[in-house]
Amino acid sequence: MPGKLRVLIIGGGIGGLALAQGLHRAGVAVAVRERDISAAGRLQGYRLRLDPHGLDALDRLLPAPLSRAIWDASSTPSRTSYLTGTPPEEPVERNVSINRRTLREILLHGLDDVVEFGRECTGYRLDDTVTATFADGSTASADLLVAADGVNSFIRRQYLPHARVVDTGVRIMYGRFPLTRETAALIPDEWFGIYRGLFGPDHQHIGIAPVHSRRPPSLPGLTDTSDYVMCLFAARTELLPCADDELRAATGRELRDMTVSLARKWNPKASELLALADPETLFPIFMRTSVPVEPWPTTSVTLLGDAIHAMSPAVGVGANTALRDAELLARKLTETDLLPALREYETEMISYGFDAVRTSAKFGALRMGQPPLTRA
Repeated sequence: MPGKLRVLIIGGGIGGLALAQGLHRAGVAVAVRERDISAAGRLQGYRLRLDPHGLDALDRLLPAPLSRAIWDASSTPSRTSYLTGTPPEEPVERNVSINRRTLREILLHGLDDVVEFGRECTGYRLDDTVTATFADGSTASADLLVAADGVNSFIRRQYLPHARVVDTGVRIMYGRFPLTRETAALIPDEWFGIYRGLFGPDHQHIGIAPVHSRRPPSLPGLTDTSDYVMCLFAARTELLPCADDELRAATGRELRDMTVSLARKWNPKASELLALADPETLFPIFMRTSVPVEPWPTTSVTLLGDAIHAMSPAVGVGANTALRDAELLARKLTETDLLPALREYETEMISYGFDAVRTSAKFGALRMGQPPLTRA
């Protein structure tokens, strides 16, 4: 029965926390173990686009105050409304931008007794129950283990060793700068929106995305509510002036100087915006994508989000697909017995999840020059 079920979630990112919220709200005994030492333990990105799938999933998973807080913290940016100080209009199609850290902090609200940070999972063993092991020597047992630990999932590598994640050959440098009346005035009208992608020679790509809340935060304790502009530069490895090891070791200032220099050659206006990025915010992403796999025999271990269907950011649906996973899994677990619930969840998730992977890879190949997918 759902009330007696014990669920252990490995990973306290967007998908794992959304699932924890839904299960906690339904009265399921749930625990989350996250390897980072805190919610701000490392740079993971600045902006997320929430589409109708993601927003609907959050509405079903969260108590009303948290769902409303997410809506208030997001918006569909408009340069005119920002410069005039008028509130942005409600988006007709419910596509909004939100600060990733703000979203994560909202999802952590009320889960103080559920989430433990600084707990790196090193594997699991499956007997009558499933027991996770951690780097500090501790263990935790549950009826269900959910891998929500991202593209580098240790659980996936143990559970589904044939499920491959491949390097696309694309590197993305992310940064941000404050959104003020002065910086907003520097952004052309046609670039000021939910996301503006600018495409250059040899699949080079610049992204500009203002992020600001439609209202002041309605929850206490949110630490990063200032308006800003996310900016990124993407290129294939062969176009970059340094190898991957050097890219990992580069300072934020070195990353900014490199991206500005490359962008200036084909879009001087955009390069001026990249030059505004705070060096402390710059970091590289080595873009990877999962390879679709066939359904596997259902056990009391399952996966969610990037842990199973990591994808190119080309169409911006990765986080929304993880939220869709969380809502579906929470609903199935509260409707029927464990293994039938997991079988139904995995059947649906594998279908729409890898459809999203294929679509993202297709557009990534067109926009960023990444190779097409092949089946594992």
